Amino acid sequence: MVRLLSLAFVAGLCFCFSKTAQCEEKRPPNIVLFFVDNLGTGDIGCYGSDLHRTPHIDRLAAEGLKLTSFYVASGVCTPSRAALMTGCYPLRVDMHVSGEGGVVLRPLDTKGLNPTETTMAETLKSAGYATGIFGKWHLGDQPQFLPTRQGFDTFFGIPYSDDMVKELKPDIWPELPLMRDETVIEAPVDRDYLVRRCTEETIAFIEKNKDRPFFAYVPHTMPGSTNHPFASPAFQGKSKNGKYGDSVEELDWSTGQVMDALKRLGIDDNTLVIWTSDNGAPRRNPRQGSNAPYQGDGYNTSEGAMRMPCVMRWPAKIAAGRTSDALCSTMDLLPTFAKLTGAKAPQNEIDGHDIASILFADSGDASPWDQDGFAFYQMDQLQAVRAGQWKLYLPLGPQEAKRFPPAANKQGSPALYDVRHDLHEDHEASAEHPEVVAQLTKLAEQIRQEVSEERRPAGKEESPQGLFMQ
Repeated sequence: MVRLLSLAFVAGLCFCFSKTAQCEEKRPPNIVLFFVDNLGTGDIGCYGSDLHRTPHIDRLAAEGLKLTSFYVASGVCTPSRAALMTGCYPLRVDMHVSGEGGVVLRPLDTKGLNPTETTMAETLKSAGYATGIFGKWHLGDQPQFLPTRQGFDTFFGIPYSDDMVKELKPDIWPELPLMRDETVIEAPVDRDYLVRRCTEETIAFIEKNKDRPFFAYVPHTMPGSTNHPFASPAFQGKSKNGKYGDSVEELDWSTGQVMDALKRLGIDDNTLVIWTSDNGAPRRNPRQGSNAPYQGDGYNTSEGAMRMPCVMRWPAKIAAGRTSDALCSTMDLLPTFAKLTGAKAPQNEIDGHDIASILFADSGDASPWDQDGFAFYQMDQLQAVRAGQWKLYLPLGPQEAKRFPPAANKQGSPALYDVRHDLHEDHEASAEHPEVVAQLTKLAEQIRQEVSEERRPAGKEESPQGLFMQ
């Protein structure tokens, strides 16, 4: 009798374990997305930096996938973030310029990401995800544009860049506000502590939602503006690269803290962690960041401005230690997340592609962008296009070049580079490959026409109000 009971007990345990395994297998992955500010590829150890200590980011690469042709859709903050959230070129969703015609949104801007757009957060919420953002939003500071109106359950951070402080426009701009959801809780916020506090809030959110799928979006404010890249006191003066290096090393600390929390909670195996930047470092000076090995500074259409470090780790699915040079973009994350989670993809036109096959299999360097062409826009001006190994800088007329100085090609003729093998773009190859020039020129015209015909309006607020503590 005892033996029979024991067998029944063991069988019951096996059934429970089997059911648990099935539940775990069916549960979609948690997603943590780090999206730091103004950091170049050459600032990270696993991409070649010998100035900054980034062991936790390097570990993500060693235990997952390192992408070496991963692009943002703009070399500046607001349009880059709009593309990430919507899977669209910024021009398509009218987030390529501010309400005043500038390159990024400012406090009290009349524009914001249109609430009718389907964001990454809304896509994941449709699959039952808890959603939180911890850091810098920069897609509109009016109530209808805030993250909590765009699919996020909670928001802790600042609504725009940390260098947009009252001192710059004392009669117009409010003190830099720290917000929780839709309420200003501090003004001005101490910028030195933003990374630390946002890290703590991210971990609290993960702990609260550990038993359900969650999406933690962590758009850290550092290295941030070149005027104030201050780390918290624990990191000040500790790097070999001044204040900029201090902030990079605090970002690495933050990454380690979040990874430790995932492991402590027993959910790291089923969590997809992605670490990348919104655009390259504005300057090549070592104390202002490095975009090596690429040409160019941040804020334009150069490789240095738009070709970002990106590592992805998901132990249950992504093989460790892989590197891929397949052409990928932040616009691909939304449709890829929809595929991985079973979420409903946006109904309106998007530009990104599902790149799950690139993440999970060593299928060479092929990419959907090789057929469609990836466009490099400076506001509304198409300046370059890439497909496969080739990037073509398009010829600009004198007035076009005067309006936006091109990242390359100052002679008004096409400039072609093999950016897969000639990373520093030392050899201009248009004369040797006229057929490639013709192919990419045709792709550029197709992109220009298609995006222009399918543009959608941004959100508008004719009477914007400042954010103040209540």
